[in-house]
Amino acid sequence: MGIAAAGWPSILLLLVSVGALAIIVERALVLRPRRVIPPGLLEEVLAEIARQGVSPALVQRLDQGTPLGRVLAAGLRNERHTREVMKEAIEESGRAVMVELEGRVGLLGTLASVSPLLGLLGTVVGMILLFQGGGSNSPETLAQGIAMALYNTAFGLVVAIPALIFYRLFRGRLERLGSDMEQQAIKLVEVLHGDRQP
Repeated sequence: MGIAAAGWPSILLLLVSVGALAIIVERALVLRPRRVIPPGLLEEVLAEIARQGVSPALVQRLDQGTPLGRVLAAGLRNERHTREVMKEAIEESGRAVMVELEGRVGLLGTLASVSPLLGLLGTVVGMILLFQGGGSNSPETLAQGIAMALYNTAFGLVVAIPALIFYRLFRGRLERLGSDMEQQAIKLVEVLHGDRQP
């Protein structure tokens, strides 16, 4: 029963499921909101700037820290320039950070799309086995072909459904994190240029 009954197509599905699971666990750890946007980081940065100005040590510490820290560091490196230059630097850094955060999320979406197709491949292989005997309709051959077809269809869906759920969840989380980082970076620019109170 299971993989043995499903035949060789199920090995491909097993590999896809292991890959999808690895991506889900890795991205779930990387995309934790508190890891990407630590609570209170912007307030700490603004308080330190109010006390001693923008120091190279502050910029370096932020640049080596969290994704939000790297975006804020890009703005602080250009704090003596115009608002537009600061915003450009922040946007460039933000794009680079988002590419890094997206990581293998696109691959997870591909695996979610491919899994049902691999299940369908197994179903077709099972049907071929079923009719391969020509006029032979022994109960064992019929059972083996039907089992292979149904197991592969089920395995394909079992892999695809959670992969698709997590893909959508990660895409939504990335959009929220990107929006939150952008808002905090804009607040930093506005405070430094005197348009807003910290």
